[in-house]
Amino acid sequence: MAATASTTPHSLLLQKTPQNHAFLKPNSSSVTLTNQRSPKPFSISCCASSAPTQDRPFVQSQPQDRVFNFAAGPATLPENVLLKAQSELYNWCGSGMSVMEMSHRGKDFRSIIEKAEADLRTLLNIPEDYAVLFLQGGATTQFAAVPLNLCQPDDTVDYLVTGSWGDKAFKEAKKYCKPKVIWSGKSENYVRVPSFDGLEQTPNAKYLHLCANETIYGVEFKDYPVPINPNAVLVADMSSNFCSKPVDVTKFGLIYAGAQKNVGPSGVCIVIVRKDLIGNAQEITPVMLDYKIHADNNSLYNTPPCFGIYMCGLVFEDLLNQGGLVEVEKKNKKKAGILYDAIDESKGFYRCPVEKSVRSLMNVPFTLEKSELEDAFLKEATKEKMVALKGHRSVGGMRASIYNAMPLAGVEKLVAFMKDFQARHA
Repeated sequence: MAATASTTPHSLLLQKTPQNHAFLKPNSSSVTLTNQRSPKPFSISCCASSAPTQDRPFVQSQPQDRVFNFAAGPATLPENVLLKAQSELYNWCGSGMSVMEMSHRGKDFRSIIEKAEADLRTLLNIPEDYAVLFLQGGATTQFAAVPLNLCQPDDTVDYLVTGSWGDKAFKEAKKYCKPKVIWSGKSENYVRVPSFDGLEQTPNAKYLHLCANETIYGVEFKDYPVPINPNAVLVADMSSNFCSKPVDVTKFGLIYAGAQKNVGPSGVCIVIVRKDLIGNAQEITPVMLDYKIHADNNSLYNTPPCFGIYMCGLVFEDLLNQGGLVEVEKKNKKKAGILYDAIDESKGFYRCPVEKSVRSLMNVPFTLEKSELEDAFLKEATKEKMVALKGHRSVGGMRASIYNAMPLAGVEKLVAFMKDFQARHA
């Protein structure tokens, strides 16, 4: 008796792969990339697939075998990026091997990581006096790496705590320096950010740390405070809103972000750090947490998460082809506006607790007036191919993560479902 393979959205995607692998050997091309702040343009050799991302429009609807995935991370990726990765999976650019198989020391992978960095520099207009590092360990590892690299054990540093991730970063820093929470929103259940004028910063603090977007509570900084110490720097965890909008990198000494929410799969953490801050790590700093080691070796000190970096590169390319982060932010504002309007206009059936001025464009938490309906809401949404809408275990309710790759159609379908659900249960 023949075995029957189980069918999933991903197996269906793979079943569509043509059996003739000739399409996996696209022609090689040379692309010249120029950073706006770099005086010297440089050329990176890469391949162009038979179906390049720039030839595909921004996807507004899902194929029937795909769901709308509202997970907070790992999260949905652009369909055209997935399809390009699929087309290059077996034989990358005629190299005879997959990206997953190639040496990180070889010229093929070097072209991949160099192009990824160049495209990210273009997206965020990153100056040449900042290093870009592709690391492992997620943003959580940076909770230790930041104080280990930027200060000494007796140094004071300031933390703004607007949610769970800021709180975890503060607690980890206590092992390596003397952090101080100068503002916390915990007593109000993390629904706002502080007024910058009223912040009591420590005059000699080495840095001021914040989480730019709190994934769990849906609180996002729309502007950023300035450290009062002229020698201090601003440090931001941007994991859940990285590359969702333009950011003035020069306002920060260091930015770090896990890739798995907006720019790639899990396994990659990106650090953007001003070069003059590198090289003063504490003596106890492990080699793998020392920014100088990674900067000196161009993120290739040891075997990096090669396939994850390759996927990030495809996402960066896709964001550039959409017109850059100005255009991406416009799409994100439109999606978030539609969802927040539906919540606010529901006459209390749905409620978002976050102060309107700092509501996240990426993570939208909401509760139902009748909490006993939550299970039914989730089950019915899943039947309609909308998944991962359950709120974080620490806060409950619902949460719709609508990152860059969530198409407008996904948000529109969710809103239509919410209105129908309310009509049947109000």
